[in-house]
Amino acid sequence: MRDRFKPYLPRSLFGRAALILIVPIVTIQLVVSIVFIQRHFEGVTRQMTGGVLIEIGHLQAEVAQAPTLAAAQRRAQAVGQALELLVTLPVAPQTRDLRAFWDWSGREVILTLRGGVQGVTAVDLLSDQRQVRLQVASAYGPMQIDVQRRRVSASNPHQLLVLMVVASALMTLIAYVFLRNQLAPIARLARAAEDFGRGRAVPYRPRGATEVRVAGAAFLDMRARIERQIEQRTLLLSGVSHDLRSPLTRMKLGLSLLPEDDETAALLRDVADMERLVDEFLAFARGDAMEVADEVDPAALVARAVENAQRAGQAVTLGACDGAGVVRLREAAVMRALENLIGNAVRFGTRAEVSCAMTDRSLRLTVEDDGPGIPRDRRDEAVLPFARLDAARDPNRGGGVGLGLAIAADVARSHGGTLRLGDSESLGGLRADLVLSR
Repeated sequence: MRDRFKPYLPRSLFGRAALILIVPIVTIQLVVSIVFIQRHFEGVTRQMTGGVLIEIGHLQAEVAQAPTLAAAQRRAQAVGQALELLVTLPVAPQTRDLRAFWDWSGREVILTLRGGVQGVTAVDLLSDQRQVRLQVASAYGPMQIDVQRRRVSASNPHQLLVLMVVASALMTLIAYVFLRNQLAPIARLARAAEDFGRGRAVPYRPRGATEVRVAGAAFLDMRARIERQIEQRTLLLSGVSHDLRSPLTRMKLGLSLLPEDDETAALLRDVADMERLVDEFLAFARGDAMEVADEVDPAALVARAVENAQRAGQAVTLGACDGAGVVRLREAAVMRALENLIGNAVRFGTRAEVSCAMTDRSLRLTVEDDGPGIPRDRRDEAVLPFARLDAARDPNRGGGVGLGLAIAADVARSHGGTLRLGDSESLGGLRADLVLSR
């Protein structure tokens, strides 16, 4: 039963809190309307109509005792004037009760009159809403009796309904404003956490209720610890990078002084591979959390990445870039991820194509190649760090260390996005979509 109504329930905290607020108010209104208005006002109507029944009975007795129609009319007028009843004798016969469908107390008036007055043929509450027009049978024909409506029923109960609705709407508005003020600090905390997950440390100060303030203070402490840890790791990696590059540079310099032969060339290639492997390890370990996000034109970024690849002798072409505008991102990190995807594409294929598309909510950078691609059941494995799916990707045979896709996926996650792998429809190889949230 709970799962059946779950799709119709609001998902946000504000919507659920509003539902908790509105349901009791509507329930109270229904209970008061049914119990108080229907029962109380109908009971009052029966009592007031019962008093009029005595007067109508006396009028009927006077008319019945009159020897002639003229005498009956005189007695009816006299008694009616004394009892504030308007009597007409005779009138055209009527056999149908008339009442507005929303007139709840009128229903009780009709039932009471028909149950307490003999010879009732019709009760009209619709022709004149301020009068109750009763038609009864007499010896001289149908007799019409007009009674003021205020004498047989209480004041219009709908006034109470209007008052209830207005009061409920006012209280709901006040509760809405109060509820929004209480939930606003939670929304700010959620936005601050989301921005931090995307690498943006926006200013945040805990506000709101005590529990929200405690959660906000805990978030600030957590963010500070993570930033310190990232900063310390970045400093450590900078030192490691310097210590590793220095002996590699000395080795390269020493090999360049040796006579050129096959063995020297092989050693130089080994040193170059070591430098490339160290760069990839450090790029993956460093990440992009400490880089600053700026407003960047995606089309210019893609064009620059393609131009750099072409200058390096890679067969890369620039595809279409749909959408215009700027996106706030960490340019160096996205460029590094894009270069890794391009490097993988030209390493396992003969040519690659880079394109981009921008929407209101995301930026998609696409790299396609004509290589063998990656099987569908191994694509999740391919984005794991140090994952090499076959011998062609062995670093000892010119391949990478299995960090290219992992770095791209990490950059996408730090921008609130993801890395999607699929099949290229235009080139027939692998399609890598770097999706970044705006």
